[in-house]
Amino acid sequence: MSGFTHINAQGDAHMVDVTEKSVTEREARAEATIVMAPDTLAMIMEGRHHKGDVFATARIAGIMAAKKTSDLIPLCHPLMLTKVEVDLVAEPELNRVRIQSVCKLAGQTGVEMEALTAASVAALTIYDMCKAVQKDMVIEGVRLLEKRGGKSGHFKIDQQ
Repeated sequence: MSGFTHINAQGDAHMVDVTEKSVTEREARAEATIVMAPDTLAMIMEGRHHKGDVFATARIAGIMAAKKTSDLIPLCHPLMLTKVEVDLVAEPELNRVRIQSVCKLAGQTGVEMEALTAASVAALTIYDMCKAVQKDMVIEGVRLLEKRGGKSGHFKIDQQ
């Protein structure tokens, strides 16, 4: 009926059966950015936030989120991740924080959703911690940067 793997012949959503797929090394990188006022970014960078270390909290939230992706996205498989990394880089010249995540495993299905979830939740955590200071921050540019492994092979965006 459809070229979508999560839709069966009757048009119903279902979890894809990966039983017969080969176990391969798989890795995905994703990013998100959160744009804010220069004063808000300076407060974070200088460690002056009364709630504590914003970057450390966002990093842990992103890692935890990657591990819980199958609880959040209905048709995702629970995965045994072997690596989750979340890096946050302040870009004061652009009044934003760039968040990049990497997820890795040896398994039968990809880790794109885990990487995207990690970057998204890290950005949401920054928003949550800073919303008392600034409510009009903007989370944007959530995207997959690269994926390796599996039947579909290697994907990498043209620009970063």
